[in-house]
Amino acid sequence: MRQIEHVLTDKGSKYAVSGGKVTSRAEAATFIKELKRKKKFAKATHNTWAVVFADGEQVKNDDGESGAGAIILRMLEREEMFDHIVVVTRWYGGTHLGGDRFRHVQTCVREYFGV
Repeated sequence: MRQIEHVLTDKGSKYAVSGGKVTSRAEAATFIKELKRKKKFAKATHNTWAVVFADGEQVKNDDGESGAGAIILRMLEREEMFDHIVVVTRWYGGTHLGGDRFRHVQTCVREYFGV
């Protein structure tokens, strides 16, 4: 598992990104379960994630952050990163971010990719 715990902060909301190799829905579920074993991540407001499997199957979960999983999915497709889950974690800081939250998801994924 690769993890960057402090990617950015905006209006009190804090973001992190994690990821790793998974080759099935079951492995993706196990990855999320392992991530949430850390109390900090279990208490996060959102753990949004996506994965594109080598066979073309796509799976995403917004975890209440509507539309964020689709952003991660598109970025994984563009990078042709298969069998790899990317999770963007957000701890809500009390102020709504509006559309900025989508830019922050992109920033986290880019940071994960090393771009």
